[in-house]
Amino acid sequence: MLMDIEQPRSPKRRLPEWFRVPAPGSPDYLELKLLMRRLDLHTVCESARCPNIGECWGQHRTATFMILGDVCTRSCGFCAVKTGRPIGLDLDEPSRVAEAVGELRLRHAVVTSVNRDELPDGGAAIFAETIRRIHAACPDTSIEVLIPDFQGNWGSLEVVMDAEPEILNHNLETVPRLYRTMRPQAKYERSLELLRRAKEMRPHIPTKSGIMVGAGEMPEELSQTIRDLAAPDTDILTIGQYLQPSPAHVPVERFYHPDEFADLKTFALSLGFRHVESGPLVRSSYHAADQVVS
Repeated sequence: MLMDIEQPRSPKRRLPEWFRVPAPGSPDYLELKLLMRRLDLHTVCESARCPNIGECWGQHRTATFMILGDVCTRSCGFCAVKTGRPIGLDLDEPSRVAEAVGELRLRHAVVTSVNRDELPDGGAAIFAETIRRIHAACPDTSIEVLIPDFQGNWGSLEVVMDAEPEILNHNLETVPRLYRTMRPQAKYERSLELLRRAKEMRPHIPTKSGIMVGAGEMPEELSQTIRDLAAPDTDILTIGQYLQPSPAHVPVERFYHPDEFADLKTFALSLGFRHVESGPLVRSSYHAADQVVS
């Protein structure tokens, strides 16, 4: 069964026909949901209202784990994750994530987090411990971590890199001009610096980033942002359509056609990216297992 993605819109801004996705509710979907509740784990799939949850949970039996709780200290204009003041730190969470990875028999696990700007290390130690626990419990599983910017604390970045994830991901999200509304507590240059430093710290670990389109960026801004990501030898790039989670979030300015996503992929590959995933429904961890590069 297919469903239309829920998207706040006026009669003048209807979703294009290509935004139809499998409806969640299959036996595998329900089994995975029960597993997450039993282990008291959070997923970005649920918290960020990802449109691909029916496919990823129901067909591929995979999820993107969200550690460090489900309350974010930042208030990004594109994100549906709860914003507020997190309370406490769950030191047993890495073990439960590793248990879930083992039960799901994942060949590739994606771990992200909320921002925890109130923590001295931004949560880097929990990221590192999660990587180590998964490696110990599931040695054949590759791990991708989608990390925050740690407010430019490069010591925290090194803690994560020392744990040897198979892929280090940090999303740029959008063009510099839109940071004020889309990522008000982030800095464009700081995110680029993180990717550059990660590559310097561990040249053998592929780096990855993602951007959304349709929030009001101009073509030349988008092209320059892709060039900026290519400059520090970023290996993997994801490009997807921005969808407004609620009327309180940044509105969609326009929907890109699939042919435009194909053109963006061709352009990015010409700049030297080793893998580019580009399409209306692409999200940072969408088909992530197919993006592992050697």
